Amino acid sequence: MKILLGVTGGIAAYKAIDLTSKLTQAGHEVRVIMTDGACEFVTPLPFQALSRNPVYTDIFKEHHPQEIQHISLTDWADCMVIAPITATTIGKLAHGISDNMLTATYLAFNGPVYIAPAMNSKMYDHPAVTDNLMLLRQRGVQIIEPGAGFLACGYIAKGRMSEPQEIMDVILNRNVTNEVEQDLAGKHVLITAGPTIERIDPVRYLTNRSSGKMGYSLAQAATMRGAQVKLVSIDLPLEVPQGVEHIKIESAHDMFEAVKSHMDEADIIIKAAAVADYTPVEVYEQKMKKKDGDLSLQLKRTQDILMYIGAHKTHQYVIGFAAETEYVEKYARGKLVKKNADVIIANNVGDTSIGFKSDDNAGTMYFEDGSEKVIEKQSKLGVSHEILTQVIKKGFK
Repeated sequence: MKILLGVTGGIAAYKAIDLTSKLTQAGHEVRVIMTDGACEFVTPLPFQALSRNPVYTDIFKEHHPQEIQHISLTDWADCMVIAPITATTIGKLAHGISDNMLTATYLAFNGPVYIAPAMNSKMYDHPAVTDNLMLLRQRGVQIIEPGAGFLACGYIAKGRMSEPQEIMDVILNRNVTNEVEQDLAGKHVLITAGPTIERIDPVRYLTNRSSGKMGYSLAQAATMRGAQVKLVSIDLPLEVPQGVEHIKIESAHDMFEAVKSHMDEADIIIKAAAVADYTPVEVYEQKMKKKDGDLSLQLKRTQDILMYIGAHKTHQYVIGFAAETEYVEKYARGKLVKKNADVIIANNVGDTSIGFKSDDNAGTMYFEDGSEKVIEKQSKLGVSHEILTQVIKKGFK
């Protein structure tokens, strides 16, 4: 794919260097346009080195006199991405102001455009910015929403530019989304994600290393394909995909009750959460004080949510996960039978490149009919689309 990357003047401009690197490593051709403001934060040199192409900064400086560069770039590119994009440039695009290389190129480009805003939360919520973004949406520009996190101004709020991998996923999955557009329209999908928290006292709790990224990616993929999605998880530092209903829980018991309450209306249930197998018998109301010697905690088994789903399903298609470190296929096939699932997706979390907290994943789908499907390593959103595609190919209606 030929990608035209615009970079504007915000501190998140450094992330655009990583985005350029990821895109070129994935085999895509990238050409970069920088505003004067962007050049105040980062120089053109790293973009030139990574893309192996000239970097465009001045509309009056023609690299090739035989052509008009901002027109020739639009003829060349398959899509245009502006990351980060500031409030100023958003306003210029919305109102047709073309006073620099980037804005003039935007006005001449007829292909798909993606923008990834980055700014202080107060600026992002200002009516002027909101109205300008609405105008751009109405014209077909896809907004890659900023996430919540630590901002350069010191705030912890929404306004942080999406991570390069997330932006890349959106860009590269455009064709996948069109290819399977709305193939889950009218379907209800219930997804569990992330760890649970099993409290010991007001300060301490038991949990695990699950980040929730896989479950959230599945929710994003399902809603992109037209499904009505409910996502059951603890409050995680992840952006809930637009259009997804987030059912917040804390403990394994909370998750079980939420699943039990909503499973009847679901057509597909995806059990991607890493639920605690054990929880403390006693939860102390006050902080336990440190004492001499060892401490023993008595634990009890939590409800096996996947087994409950398998035993009580009626029309639902049930997808489970098996995160293993050894005998991956053996344990996955055993879980498939024991839990009465339709498919188990197994991966080796001992591989740190696809394990907990990684942005990528890989694995094998083991189906109830005995067949299997290997999913090669890719982004978790890509894996999610592959899972849903395979489920539909299996005849899910």
